[in-house]
Amino acid sequence: MSAVEAIRAKALGAVPHGFLARRGGVSTGAMASLDMGRRGQPPTPELIENQRRAIAAVAPGSVIVTLYQIHSADAVVITEPHDDHLRPHADAMVTNRPGLLLGILTADCAPVLLVDSAAGVIGAAHAGWKGAIGGVTDATIAAMEQLGADRHRIAAAIGPCIARASYEVDDGFAARFAADDPANERFFSPGKLGHHQFDLEAYVAHRLAAAGIRTVEMLGLDTYADEDRFFSFRRATHRGEPDYGRQISLIGLPAIDA
Repeated sequence: MSAVEAIRAKALGAVPHGFLARRGGVSTGAMASLDMGRRGQPPTPELIENQRRAIAAVAPGSVIVTLYQIHSADAVVITEPHDDHLRPHADAMVTNRPGLLLGILTADCAPVLLVDSAAGVIGAAHAGWKGAIGGVTDATIAAMEQLGADRHRIAAAIGPCIARASYEVDDGFAARFAADDPANERFFSPGKLGHHQFDLEAYVAHRLAAAGIRTVEMLGLDTYADEDRFFSFRRATHRGEPDYGRQISLIGLPAIDA
């Protein structure tokens, strides 16, 4: 049995965290093996076991908290675990409560983990292109500041996501970003006629830096190209597969011993 692969970022220091790959779980078939997706259904025995392994790999004794992700720019403050059917509809969350592991699910979108260690505040965001241009990282930073964080102390890391070489978009997609800010053209490179290659990771990093985040780490890992390590929505779509796995990125504050 392979071990869970928890990829860590230097920028986040000693705070418990990990961008988990697809290895080390119990899911089978096209979703093998550490698939963390719920697909609108109650947790299955496989998901529960995968969650247990994820917790053990990142912060034993913690509780995973996830969202019902909707590709929005909405961020919520988490103060306690919630039942599965009460997951907030949002794409980012923050907390200052020890023992909670904030979990973001992705399969090409960019997971962003953030920490202000001095304030004891953490955040996690799901930045697909819609959320990224809509300001999901800005909302996450603002929510962290509500809990006492200082954006100039916050460090952020962008985990595995689809890379420029794998992310083909059309003229209309590129035009939307150019209309928002003409300088966004630098995140696109020429592709085949009527198409471009979009650098989601660099764009998310730009949004973080523009918001005042001084420490931003990009892991530079392509979910589409590295099938052995990562699930990919676009890869599954190109193959005509009926479903796809989701990996999880986790960050937490150490639990306080009773």
